[in-house]
Amino acid sequence: MSVKTRIKNCGIVPIAVLDRAEDAVPCGKALLAGGIDIMEITLRTSAAINSIGKVSKELPDICLGAGTVMTLDKCRLAVGAGAKFVVSPGFNRDIVEWCMKNDVVVVPGCVTPTEIMYALEYKINLVKFFPASMYGGLAGMKALTGPFPNIAFIPSGGISNKNLAEYITAPFVHAVGGSWMCAAQDISKGDFDKITAISSQTIDIVKKVREMISKK
Repeated sequence: MSVKTRIKNCGIVPIAVLDRAEDAVPCGKALLAGGIDIMEITLRTSAAINSIGKVSKELPDICLGAGTVMTLDKCRLAVGAGAKFVVSPGFNRDIVEWCMKNDVVVVPGCVTPTEIMYALEYKINLVKFFPASMYGGLAGMKALTGPFPNIAFIPSGGISNKNLAEYITAPFVHAVGGSWMCAAQDISKGDFDKITAISSQTIDIVKKVREMISKK
């Protein structure tokens, strides 16, 4: 099964910011226990690359990605450590071209028509929409599907279980990203049971929305 299909099937991309590499595997296990087999570890901390390596080695059932990838060097390090997909907050040609040459799924950040046209030049039809709440949320993405009907989005920013159902319902949303499932304070406290509980609630919302859609 392809990485994009696994992400779509799950519907959720939890974003984890890890200050300590030793928290990576417990966090991944907590997500799995809650029914989520996708994990994006952001490159915002010095522990990120080591964290990716640990999860890749110890939790092969997780489809692992690297987030906040802003340089080609970091991209190479993340993929070398085991990341199966790369997410960047904006469009970086060097990252995109390297990923495509090396058969790595890349999801560039695109929130404007110009950025989407850049993505389409490389036949990329799945993009990150961040920060979603600042760029019009669902209305913003829907407007962009007018001229770009084949584009799908992974929105993040300003989304939680409170408004998740609205996003999952939209046909142009491939999956929803966010850090609410593995909040920094829960990770720092070692409260991985809470991460599992929130993940389970999140997946239940996704399942209910999809069941409702299938019955229409």
